[in-house]
Amino acid sequence: MTGNIEVVVVGGGYAGVMAANRLMQRDDVAVTLINPRRTFVERIRLHQVVGGSDDAVVDYREVLAEGIRLVVDTVTRIDATKHSVTLAAGGTVGYDYLIYAVGSGSAVPGVPGAAEFAYPIATLDDAQRLRPVVDTAPTTAPMTVVGAGPTGIETAAELAEAGRTVTLVCGRVLGPYLHARGRRSVARRLAKLGVTVLDGPDTKVTAVTRDAVRLVGGREVPSTVTIWTAGFGVPDLAGRSGLSTDALGRMLTDETLTSVDDARIVAAGDSAAPSDLPFRMSCQAATRIGAHAADTVLARIAGEHPAPINLGFFGQCISLGRRAGIFQFASKDDTANGLYIGGGPGAKLKEFVCQHTVKHLANEARKPGSLTWVKDDKRQELLRAKRGEAPVTR
Repeated sequence: MTGNIEVVVVGGGYAGVMAANRLMQRDDVAVTLINPRRTFVERIRLHQVVGGSDDAVVDYREVLAEGIRLVVDTVTRIDATKHSVTLAAGGTVGYDYLIYAVGSGSAVPGVPGAAEFAYPIATLDDAQRLRPVVDTAPTTAPMTVVGAGPTGIETAAELAEAGRTVTLVCGRVLGPYLHARGRRSVARRLAKLGVTVLDGPDTKVTAVTRDAVRLVGGREVPSTVTIWTAGFGVPDLAGRSGLSTDALGRMLTDETLTSVDDARIVAAGDSAAPSDLPFRMSCQAATRIGAHAADTVLARIAGEHPAPINLGFFGQCISLGRRAGIFQFASKDDTANGLYIGGGPGAKLKEFVCQHTVKHLANEARKPGSLTWVKDDKRQELLRAKRGEAPVTR
């Protein structure tokens, strides 16, 4: 490899690894992946870390193409003018193109006491800190999971299956993404596991104390261990570097995933906000967005105009302990429908998805450019509506 063109990928999660691997289609591209950890984290298994059934870690040698330089460090600033990034350990790394794939983590809770007394679970470090807390708590100690998205549901189910006394506080609805039929299936499984599900408008958390969770109206839920899964945030690297972001801090890009400020910077994964209309945060989206980000860079290197992203979805899968799960089917525009697979088959399908997500990365490492994905043309209709344009008739 001659390495005439330097591409730096910031972030080694699903999007960053996929992008780095896909860039290896050209022999004249040298790829540097910068990540604060020297191992790949299967984020969709973090609830299993807490439950003790998996460590959620994969060696980068299994998922990263040979020839990619791995720098274990944290980027503290992007200098778009000088085309370089500053590292926490000191020094800089220059680039011709940069892919911004820093991912997401826990949102800073705005609820009094949550930051002090509740445990987040959005990162491997979070999950590893929580596990010994769970292990050393008395068997009968009440545990409360706040937030009823996939992470909250999976964590509650994992703990309940291990014999813990668990309350899941939804804030509003159980599994907001799910179709009503799928939601009922999840509720039945949680009930069978003994999870107390609190949903509806009166379940918004107003405060967290050392031994309780307080809800709207003053109701208190006893809680020896409180786990906070409500909401995600993104690192503020883009904003600190003077690049345009949305309200949550995701980098603003056009539909090719190119930064609105700099044609040499492309964003991918949870930290990207194309047309200020970001995709749902998920590993499903992250791998495909990462691949498209690489395609955009490769197009620019070739002197071609990058294509706009076209990404369709197929659903959402949630584990409900080790013996049950649900695969919620969706239309390509990511709208859940009435079809789902639950129970034991749902658990097997969830495990299949987890394994094959890593396999997709490994396949792209061996054969760059091989990943394909479902398309959905409805995004263009959403963009026209967002801009106030008339719909296209056929």
